[in-house]
Amino acid sequence: MVPTMVLVADDSRDAQRRDALRGLAEAVADRGEAPVTAAFGSPEEVRATIRSVRGPKVVVPAYVAGGDVASAHLFSRLDLARLENSCQTSPLGAVPSIVADLAARLGDSGRQPEDGVVLAADGTTGTEERQVVMDVARMLSRRLASPVQIGYLRTWAPSVFDAVDRLRRDGRERVAVAAWRLVDGPDFELLRGLDATAITAPLWPSDLVVDTLLAQHRAAKGRLS
Repeated sequence: MVPTMVLVADDSRDAQRRDALRGLAEAVADRGEAPVTAAFGSPEEVRATIRSVRGPKVVVPAYVAGGDVASAHLFSRLDLARLENSCQTSPLGAVPSIVADLAARLGDSGRQPEDGVVLAADGTTGTEERQVVMDVARMLSRRLASPVQIGYLRTWAPSVFDAVDRLRRDGRERVAVAAWRLVDGPDFELLRGLDATAITAPLWPSDLVVDTLLAQHRAAKGRLS
């Protein structure tokens, strides 16, 4: 029996974000590799949805590590260790193909080789997620052959606004922002208010995101069997 992939995220903040997450769930389901259940909403709604899934299940975060404070807090409150016949995966992180796609998005957005670059993350209270963001920044820097500053919208310092301002003070006339975010939503309005030359689109939609989620599911399926 193929375990159900249960995609988990907080979708309460914005209708556009909600639609994007549901589009992601549909795209994963359309591959036909595994049954997919979308568990989006409040912790209570998500718990109820997870409990309603019969048989083996793999609970998969539908967000990137360090890129969605609300969803990370939601996921940490689910107490998934008590679920029988189930396992969970980590949030999407420093996957080479996803970082390569982020680098390509910078080029598509108008970034030039001499531009300063800021990786804009959300931030959480978890040190593991902070390490992922640092790993993404290092991988992106190597791929671009250029330094990459990290800036956060919440929780951690420096803020993304401070990171952009620092590059301006250092003489960078142009600054490109790589948005470490899976889907669009109200936070993008904050990023659009930056004094930046270019801002990348969210990582979804992209077939690479679907590929990576399914790869996580396959690996977890082996642990269940």
